[in-house]
Amino acid sequence: MIVLLLIILGALLIGTGLSLGLAYDLGYIRISLGNYLIETNFWVGLALIVLLVIVSLLVINTIKRFRRGTSLMATWISRGHERRARRRTTKGLLSLAEGNWPRARKLLSSAASHADTPLINYLAAAQAASETGDHEGADELLRLAFESTPGSSLAVGITQAQLQLSANRLEQALATLLRLRKEAPHHPFVLKLLKTTYLRLEDWKELSKLVPELRKRSVLTERELDDLEREVWKNLLERAAEDCERKRENDPEASLEPLTRLWDELPRFVRRDEHTIHDYARLLARLGDEEQAETLLRKVLRNHWSDELINLYGRLEGSDPEVQLLTAEQWYKDRPNNPQLLLALGRLSLRNQLWGKAKEYFTASLKLKRDRETMAELSRLNAHMGEEESSVKLIMQELESDNALPELPMPKA
Repeated sequence: MIVLLLIILGALLIGTGLSLGLAYDLGYIRISLGNYLIETNFWVGLALIVLLVIVSLLVINTIKRFRRGTSLMATWISRGHERRARRRTTKGLLSLAEGNWPRARKLLSSAASHADTPLINYLAAAQAASETGDHEGADELLRLAFESTPGSSLAVGITQAQLQLSANRLEQALATLLRLRKEAPHHPFVLKLLKTTYLRLEDWKELSKLVPELRKRSVLTERELDDLEREVWKNLLERAAEDCERKRENDPEASLEPLTRLWDELPRFVRRDEHTIHDYARLLARLGDEEQAETLLRKVLRNHWSDELINLYGRLEGSDPEVQLLTAEQWYKDRPNNPQLLLALGRLSLRNQLWGKAKEYFTASLKLKRDRETMAELSRLNAHMGEEESSVKLIMQELESDNALPELPMPKA
């Protein structure tokens, strides 16, 4: 009630003020615009100015509302695109997982421009394109992936290398990975992919240079690294032996320097590995230097016993077969029940033309372990000693054992 009375009182005061003001002549307002002249009473001019201000404010407010409405419309449209992009991305990833490559590519690439993470869309679409054999399309999608997200060079490059490897595009994969290695020299996954590429290219020389970095960065387990290094050096030794063989085609007296030099370059732990020693000695023997191979194996076997190495030792012809037999017989004192040593002793006895002794060694070896190699040696020796029946019997026993023949009645001779 009091508020209403105050409003009425205020209105009366304002009305009284206006009536007094209108009765009092304050002059006029005159505005000249070019050839036009506008004159009006002060109060009328004041009213027009107030009206102009009010209209201006209304226009400004209307424009603001229109802009706000347009922005809301744009936001609504944008959110609609984003919702559709999310649905398409989900369907595309499901198609990718199901192996529906064309559908996955279409959905993922079409949704990429409005997706929250366009990089993921383009990378997945590139994988789908690669699976269909469209390698150029995959490269184009990877380019779009790179352009869509700043700082994605490494991720895009790794994906590209993986796709190139899966498509057996080894040279392109190598080029991609070498570029990535310049960008990230110690990145573990880049190094791992580079290792895989060199393996598939059989580039053993470059792989030998990479192994120390793989070991330093712990890219593989110690066992995997050791196995890899053995494989690398085994193949490098084989290549060196092939080089020696090619040289000897033109010069039978050519040295084995490429092979022996490479042996000296091997890491210490590799030169102590019995499998690598076996490979090197075997290659020396293949190139005609059995004497050097026998010397190497004799030194190794004195301090490190290996059934694999003693088997090869028995096959080699050293500078003095008699000394070689005596050396092996010294080892026999410490290992009387080693079948591989007995096999080697039998062969060394044959090299010294001790037929009876060789037969005893072969027979003793077979009693400890029924081995096809030993059985073949004894069968061959029996045949040359005129014991064809014993030779045939051994062969028949081996055939029966290999084929697991059932017990069946047989005619009597």
